[in-house]
Amino acid sequence: MFDKLMKMTFYGQFVAGEDQESIQPLIRHNKTFGVGSILDYGVEEDLSSKEAECKEMASYASSTERNGSSMSKSEKQYQAHLTFGDQRDSVISGAHTYFCASETKYDSRMETLLHCIEASGKASDDGFIAIKLTSLGRPQFLLHFSDVLTKWRHFFHQMAAEQGQAGHAAMDTKLEVVALQESIAKMGIASRAEIENWFTPETLGASGTMDLLEWKSLIRCRTQLSKHLLIPNVQTGQLEPLMSQFTEKEELQMMRILQRMDVLATKAMEAGVRLMVDAEQTYFQPAISHLTLEIQRKFNVEKPLIFNTYQCYLKDAYDNVTLDVELARREDWCFGAKLVRGAYMVQERARAVDLGYEDPINSTYEATNAMYHKCLNYVLEELKHNSKAEVMVASHNEDTIRFTLSRMEELGLHPADYQVCFGQLLGMCDQISFPLGQAGFSVYKYVPYGPVMEVLPYLSRRALENSSIMKGTQRERQLLWQELWRRLCTGSLLYRPA
Repeated sequence: MFDKLMKMTFYGQFVAGEDQESIQPLIRHNKTFGVGSILDYGVEEDLSSKEAECKEMASYASSTERNGSSMSKSEKQYQAHLTFGDQRDSVISGAHTYFCASETKYDSRMETLLHCIEASGKASDDGFIAIKLTSLGRPQFLLHFSDVLTKWRHFFHQMAAEQGQAGHAAMDTKLEVVALQESIAKMGIASRAEIENWFTPETLGASGTMDLLEWKSLIRCRTQLSKHLLIPNVQTGQLEPLMSQFTEKEELQMMRILQRMDVLATKAMEAGVRLMVDAEQTYFQPAISHLTLEIQRKFNVEKPLIFNTYQCYLKDAYDNVTLDVELARREDWCFGAKLVRGAYMVQERARAVDLGYEDPINSTYEATNAMYHKCLNYVLEELKHNSKAEVMVASHNEDTIRFTLSRMEELGLHPADYQVCFGQLLGMCDQISFPLGQAGFSVYKYVPYGPVMEVLPYLSRRALENSSIMKGTQRERQLLWQELWRRLCTGSLLYRPA
């Protein structure tokens, strides 16, 4: 009785069905209206908050224990904390949560995603699959790797400040190599001859300067410099090896995540399905973005197969977007992005206050809107000059949709080119999705599926959506009554797609 009640109400509104077969009618129905699908197997572990905290913290037990009092504020962001062990707390929108598991469990999740790719490929020739990297690898590795990447980026900005470039946009900041070599030599990291060998024309070109992308590549390419990566500890003033605690076990974990992503991407390419890597909490995101870029380099050769997600409620969203667009230009692969506002605001702010680091979220809703439109406008400008780049505008905000349509018209981006697509959650904002689909725009519904009892954690968040989205549902209900009244008055109860 409970299953039937849920399918007639809440489950039936927000979830497509229990398995790959039962979701096919909804996918086909939406397709007749020009609306595609982003499939997401919506099952996650249903644990109590206490169980979730204990399970998540246990996964970090083997990591090196560190004294919190000796950490800088930025370092505290990338440390596990019992208070926030339950990562589902205060999470909204379509975000799922996965806890640390065995390698066998991660392989099992990969198999589930492979079946999901098959289902999407059979249903349409232009579908998406949503994946989360925390479902494919150990979170303690992602946390540590994010810490390493962030420290290296902060060191770049520290060197830039010494050269009088503090506060510049990420892509506008360039280090003078001669001055950089002088600074590194004074730190005693290596001899001057060794330092000169690190910065060669092959890595720098002939400009005599180094930007953030070139700086980050020094870690990626595993040059001799990566063995000597030393940065000053802001608390002690002493030089510390950046990657000294990046163990062989963690190297193996990174390779396993990349191998699973490679298997999924290969299957997706064969099935004609695109992979959308979801954004997660800021303390995982640097590692997630880095690994996603590795897979994009390999598979986004002729068209975007892998899409990265950018959360525009973050203060550094614009820097992240511009850096990745420029990286795609330099390395000649196809940029693919999904722009969202973000799903972890309450959790992120509470964690920043509790652990004592800077809040990574924009201070106001208006600032987030401005950031979203700034990032979107930059990407749309790129699409005008690059026919192989694509973006998904994942938003329920009608003003953002109008802004996108207006800019597309001004820039000459035609719906038939399918460079710009739109995305909304299943069961929400149909007044946006279906008119766009009928007008010839590329639009998708985020389609979760899974057994009723196992999808309940996802559905519970639908019930706890923030007030702005609930106001939107009130507007939808009003529009539905208006449409019902119009059809009754005109005698046209059934509507058939154009």
